[in-house]
Amino acid sequence: MALELVTIPCLSDNYTFLMHCDETGDTAVIDTPESAPIAAELERRGWTLTHVLLTHHHYDHVDGLEELKADYPDAVVVGAAADANRLPPLDIKVKEGDTVTVGIEWVRVLDVSGHTEGHIAYHFPESEMAFTGDSLMALGCGRLFEGTPQQMFDSLTKLAALSPDTLICSGHEYTMSNAKFALSVEPGNAALQARAAETEAMRARGEFTVPSRLQLELDTNPFLRWDSAEIQASVGLPGDDPVAVFAATRAAKDNF
Repeated sequence: MALELVTIPCLSDNYTFLMHCDETGDTAVIDTPESAPIAAELERRGWTLTHVLLTHHHYDHVDGLEELKADYPDAVVVGAAADANRLPPLDIKVKEGDTVTVGIEWVRVLDVSGHTEGHIAYHFPESEMAFTGDSLMALGCGRLFEGTPQQMFDSLTKLAALSPDTLICSGHEYTMSNAKFALSVEPGNAALQARAAETEAMRARGEFTVPSRLQLELDTNPFLRWDSAEIQASVGLPGDDPVAVFAATRAAKDNF
């Protein structure tokens, strides 16, 4: 039985997520941008926070943890061993290939470094969800603050290999701005044109555009479409190495 997902907007454009197991009562939060919206949702639903899964150390993903821990001192905090010196105190330090358990479901840890060194994602295979933080995002990927293009390419390739039905639960509402860039490098992509129009309509209605299906990202996200002849031509690298095409696409986004 899949766990229940709740999406919570935080700060100006962040998202966090609750994963709840009815059978055991376990509830995990993935990243803690701020405490108040998370605490309010837990209280509204009568759930107790049992796990905190951190993707990376940036303030807009961890700053709410101290206040949440004051209310839920028994919540187990999980994060990357490679980034432990920059994360809040961890109860469990994990690396690529490790698993943790939330309720009746085991969760696989993926190293998705690139945005930062030590960035991790959490894959819930039974629920078909992946919490990707600022690695793979809706119509985008995180800026390379610390990692190399090769690292991020490898991370995105790893995520792209998941089931296409996987829900990609990423950390920000950047989809509309990402769509504008995507259209600039692949304007002939009909699926992208449709997604951009739908994204604009959803935001006009005040709806979330996150999470999104991996198949939709494969069809429209320029950072997963390094084999697209149109994108290769747009970045001036027709027929070139996929990593070079990805790097040029990321650089174009940085300057967009």
